Amino acid sequence: MRYISTRHGSQGSPEPLGFEDVMLAGLARDGGLYLPEHWPHFSKAEIAALRGQPYVEVAYRVMRPFVGDAFDEPTFRRLITDAYASFDTPEVAPLKALGESGLHLLELFHGPTLAFKDVALQLLGRMLDHTLTDKRQHATIVGATSGDTGSAAIEAVRDRKTIDIFMLHPRGRVSEVQRRQMTTVLAPNVHNIAIDGTFDDCQDLAKACFNDLAFRDRHALTAVNSINFARVMAQIVYYFWAALKLGAPNRPVAFTVPTGNFGNVYASYAAQRMGLPISHFVVATNSNDILARFFESGAMTAADVVPTYSPSMDIQISSNFERLLFDLYGRDGKALAEAVAAFRSTGSLLVGANALGGVRALFDAGRLDDAGTLAAIADCRKRFGETLDPHSAVGYAVAQHHRRDAGVPMVVLATAHPAKFPDAVQKATGERPALPARLADLLDRTERLDGLRNDVSALELLIDERMAVARPARAARR
Repeated sequence: MRYISTRHGSQGSPEPLGFEDVMLAGLARDGGLYLPEHWPHFSKAEIAALRGQPYVEVAYRVMRPFVGDAFDEPTFRRLITDAYASFDTPEVAPLKALGESGLHLLELFHGPTLAFKDVALQLLGRMLDHTLTDKRQHATIVGATSGDTGSAAIEAVRDRKTIDIFMLHPRGRVSEVQRRQMTTVLAPNVHNIAIDGTFDDCQDLAKACFNDLAFRDRHALTAVNSINFARVMAQIVYYFWAALKLGAPNRPVAFTVPTGNFGNVYASYAAQRMGLPISHFVVATNSNDILARFFESGAMTAADVVPTYSPSMDIQISSNFERLLFDLYGRDGKALAEAVAAFRSTGSLLVGANALGGVRALFDAGRLDDAGTLAAIADCRKRFGETLDPHSAVGYAVAQHHRRDAGVPMVVLATAHPAKFPDAVQKATGERPALPARLADLLDRTERLDGLRNDVSALELLIDERMAVARPARAARR
């Protein structure tokens, strides 16, 4: 398996790489995102052979084609088993039917930090640590979070000697629980930075660090955001898992995905490309609806980010959307690079009618404002006895407006535990959801973080200074 950049063929584009190099690089040196040159394909017989297997076995078989010889079989199986042993349920991702409605919830919040990001990051952290230890190397993670990636990434790499992590979050734009899950981790290799700005600003700062090639090489930067293909790879698994439980490959299934940075829904698209019978995808957005507007009109037009009850979706520039655009541009990396550059300068990108028609055959999209989100939380509690977090509630409501075939099961991804967003849930239901016992004292723990203006020079200076201190300390610990 070889990987190419979405800007393959443009100036400075790297040659195809193997999985290990892609995992360590995160973002391509031309600013693009890595994808397989060709998707592995599973036949109906191969998919059927996965029925009844535990999650860790499905994960091994689905991901094995992507990793090539980066890990031998015993090592890869051990990393997967260890990653999912940290979850509260051996199922990893339980699937629940909502009565006789034909709707199902895929619960992805049973990991250490109560969000779907754990499914990929518990594995990615272990893969990175294993590879860096084997190579006797150190890497520096620079990432941006709209709330959940940060805590999941920090939990996955805390106290590891091979990695330092600098996680940027938008000051005042994540929930208190989300913030504290990051800032109360006092491990020496963890550095939390609150940026004066939006998630898009944080994401731009992180990308600017990667695009400063001298800085990137000086600190051996890597990424754990979903720009890292290893994240997408691990997320593909739970689409296979859910579809198998609902009768795949002999029965199609549809998925609704609460969407911010497009990585999660892109993983479902990848699963379909691999042969999984997915009839269509529904992209569910909040008031920050650039993706919903794109699927309606074919035009991607940036707007200001609006704070909502579902802060992990408060995004206007979705990095992973470039991976889908790569296909819409006929996998012409040079043309896509030019289009992305034009979008950055003008705030607008228009896709042709032919490409848009193909997308609309697969994707529907809808939006839900804050009032609708509270109503959806209340409705699901009343009808089915399930308490949703605001992001999952957006998916639940949008799914019901975009079912194409009542005979096809619709799976809504439940992406976070409701206790991560207690204020919104309390407004909707009158009850404040409790954190699990292992996090019951979270609001009393000591926090540690740095505040920083929205300036890449200031960020790079902070990282330079921290790493100058960290290197001697790390050498002393060896």
